Amino acid sequence: MFPDRSFFNRLAEAARAETLPRFRSGLDVTNKLSSGFDPVTEGDRAAELAMRALIEENFPDHGILGEEHGNVGLDREYVWVIDPIDGTRAFISGVPVWGTLIGLQKAGRAIMGMIEQPFTGERYFADQNGSIYTGPEGERRLATRQCDTLSNAILFTTSPHLFAGEEMEKYREIESQVRLFRYGCDCYAYALLAAGHIDLVVENSLKPYDVGGIIPVIEGAGGIITTWDGGRPENGGSIIAAGSQAVYEQAIAILQR
Repeated sequence: MFPDRSFFNRLAEAARAETLPRFRSGLDVTNKLSSGFDPVTEGDRAAELAMRALIEENFPDHGILGEEHGNVGLDREYVWVIDPIDGTRAFISGVPVWGTLIGLQKAGRAIMGMIEQPFTGERYFADQNGSIYTGPEGERRLATRQCDTLSNAILFTTSPHLFAGEEMEKYREIESQVRLFRYGCDCYAYALLAAGHIDLVVENSLKPYDVGGIIPVIEGAGGIITTWDGGRPENGGSIIAAGSQAVYEQAIAILQR
């Protein structure tokens, strides 16, 4: 037996049952850092446990890489990569741009994924047949926008404050050339890119669970997602995602200087 879209929906529903009731509820927040602020909520932990339970019950021979409860069987052929609440800062601020990320890797390569936004009721799912949106607008196949040049592109990043030194200089150069830039959308920016609403996402310091569920959605919609040096993005790091080859090539030329 192999997981299909319906199983991803089951995982999303299990996570949703734990996250959505806690959204805008005045929940307690724990800081994971002794210096600085890296928040985690009860919803993060409960949602990940719910997804893990379903995976372990239905696919006991699969590995799991998760943000909150450690890793199991990362050397196995199939590994789930899950982030129960990507965008915890948005979650605790009441902003509906956080999401649940669910990915499946085969031999280290992302092959299926889902970006779920429970509050808006949107799901962006991908498998070998491409990427599909379901939500208030109905259901449709996702396709990135074929923007022809960086000067016409819309750029998103979670926060420019996450860049420093050379990375900041490169990011600012790209930002200075685009038509429009926006901040603060976390994983929702990648969903917007897959849906053809924006053209470019540039970020750094990402973990594997930040991109595991996103990679297939971008690629299945016809987009490109790599590290800044052009490598595969499964391990995270500094990441660029673009809807068109033209925008990707122009942006990555700046990042690789």
